[in-house]
Amino acid sequence: MLGLKLLTDPRWANIAEGNLEEILTDHAWCEQKAASNAIMLITQNPELEDLVDELSAIAIEEMQHFKMVTDIIKKRGYKLGRERKDDYVGQLMKFSKKDGSRNQAFIDRLLFAAMIEARSCERFRVLSKNIEDKELAKFYHDLMVSEANHYTTFLNFARKYSTDVDVDKRWAAWLEFEGQLIKSYGTKEYIHG
Repeated sequence: MLGLKLLTDPRWANIAEGNLEEILTDHAWCEQKAASNAIMLITQNPELEDLVDELSAIAIEEMQHFKMVTDIIKKRGYKLGRERKDDYVGQLMKFSKKDGSRNQAFIDRLLFAAMIEARSCERFRVLSKNIEDKELAKFYHDLMVSEANHYTTFLNFARKYSTDVDVDKRWAAWLEFEGQLIKSYGTKEYIHG
């Protein structure tokens, strides 16, 4: 369904489980950044009422996820560390088209968001199926479903609002780029690491 070109090696879950405090901290900040991205898309496109409604709900849900993750962190006696730099997201941002028309930049920002949600969904699936911690396995399964819904929302908005972009062709380019990019990741206890 996600169309990802390279799936995460299930052994990545062992790396993540080896340092739960780190993966949970990274995950919390990923949720905060996802909420911020949704809010940024709203502020740049307030005239699109359906987008404002849907992305408002996503921003709220992402902050609820942030709270859920920070509650797990506290419950386990961990500390929420500082925000981590996400090199993966930085590389995706460099791939985003910023030149061209306003619509092209908007569509690419939606595809950027869809790409992150797709990879997060896939990583949550790997965690849900491969970690021994049953509480976290269920937690990540539930989040996987949510991320899949977010992925389709962003992709559908790109298709709906494109005026000068072949969205399917551009999405295929995103998938190819990400498929090469992700080969450099999967060795650290970060959601995209």
